[in-house]
Amino acid sequence: MGYKKHTSHFCSSIKQSHKRVNKVTNLLIVGAGNGGKTLLELFNSDPSINIIGVVDINTKAPGYQFAKMLKLSTSDNFNDFLKHPLDLIINVTGSSQVQENLSKLKSAKTEIIGGVSAKFIWDLIEVREQKNILEEKYKTVIAQSNNVSRDGLLIGSSPLMIQAADLASKVAATPSTVLITGETGTGKELIANNIHKTSHLKDQIYLSINCTAFSKHLIESELFGHIKGAFTGALQNKIGLFEKADGGTVFLDEIGDMPLDMQVKLLRFLQSGELRPIGTTENKHVKVRIIAATNRDLLQAVKQGRFREDLYYRLNTFIIHLPALRDRKEDIPLYTHHFLREAVNKVNKKVTTISPEAINYLINYDWPGNLRELHGVMERAVILATNEQIEIEHLPCNIQNDPKAEFVMDTFSDAKAKVLADFEHKAIVSFLHQTNGNISLAAQKAGLPRRTFYRIMEKLNLSRTTFTQQGNDD
Repeated sequence: MGYKKHTSHFCSSIKQSHKRVNKVTNLLIVGAGNGGKTLLELFNSDPSINIIGVVDINTKAPGYQFAKMLKLSTSDNFNDFLKHPLDLIINVTGSSQVQENLSKLKSAKTEIIGGVSAKFIWDLIEVREQKNILEEKYKTVIAQSNNVSRDGLLIGSSPLMIQAADLASKVAATPSTVLITGETGTGKELIANNIHKTSHLKDQIYLSINCTAFSKHLIESELFGHIKGAFTGALQNKIGLFEKADGGTVFLDEIGDMPLDMQVKLLRFLQSGELRPIGTTENKHVKVRIIAATNRDLLQAVKQGRFREDLYYRLNTFIIHLPALRDRKEDIPLYTHHFLREAVNKVNKKVTTISPEAINYLINYDWPGNLRELHGVMERAVILATNEQIEIEHLPCNIQNDPKAEFVMDTFSDAKAKVLADFEHKAIVSFLHQTNGNISLAAQKAGLPRRTFYRIMEKLNLSRTTFTQQGNDD
């Protein structure tokens, strides 16, 4: 009741003040601490309020200095302003003596808010401060998210994935055709979508099609369209995907499974930009960016006669390879907690963490289904969780029974150290293989000083002669 009373008093004071000439409230603020400063921030940009002055005996007070910056009149004595026509005085000093003096000296036409009634002012200030705190928290969360993601794409710290993300970022600004390779579930469609969203075509249409979703007779119609009566069941004209996406981007998923006769027509389209709907002799010209993806070894498919060589070389202008999850195990904890949050939001269940033992099992599992499999495992675990923590028993049996995951670590730090050591060994060996044992080139590829790279080799008991027949460095 008290709060409502003071709210009513404040509102009525403002309303009465607005009834005066020109509907502008002449306001005096007494007290220039944090509360006074906040009032200045609230009222300074309001055209219906004219701040006559700001008063405080402490001329170093934040509100006092802020008022001077705004070029408002200031004083350490409120008597300097009482001669002005005032509609409203807000006293936020908290002093009953100041309130009493103001009440005695003010004009009878001047409203005053202070003392107990000032509680509403403090409530306003508190609401504003809470709003600022929430905004800052939101900015912090966004900043933290950007540390592990780029434009909505979860990257992590794996060098292989960072390299893939950098390639995607560089090619996005170009019109070049892109081929994304990698096992099923590694995130090829996410990369394709990210390329489009960060490209010059981001405001244009983006369409995707899975080449395995249609029979060889229907996929041509899906891509190029048809006219009414072109074949049995063609009851009306159909615009193909390429024509719909004119000016935008088309994502062709699982292109390695496209029928050979369809590959010929796709190659012709990539070369000329021309398409011919089924049932017509008229060519149409469209401009579409193509991003393709496959989990197949296309070069091997070329050798086996299952994929056209000319189409392969047309597509491989710019290749981005996504590593399997087992090759970026250092990021499994990051992906796990990301998918945990997604599952919690979807299932609407309070699960906040996952035990170190369960994380250990996830890290040591090989993930044949990659990120897609991990996503499903985390959603299942959230559903099965009986409290706020996911345990080993909430994981699928195939993960629980995986021999590589059965050893028990004392702590999460131990598990993390083992994974990092395993990654370090694999990465150094990979760089040495790529450079035929040339330590200087390997260090350059790894982004490490040569001395640091050599120390890691010594720690891992690796010799460059293992990677080159000549055994020559530099």
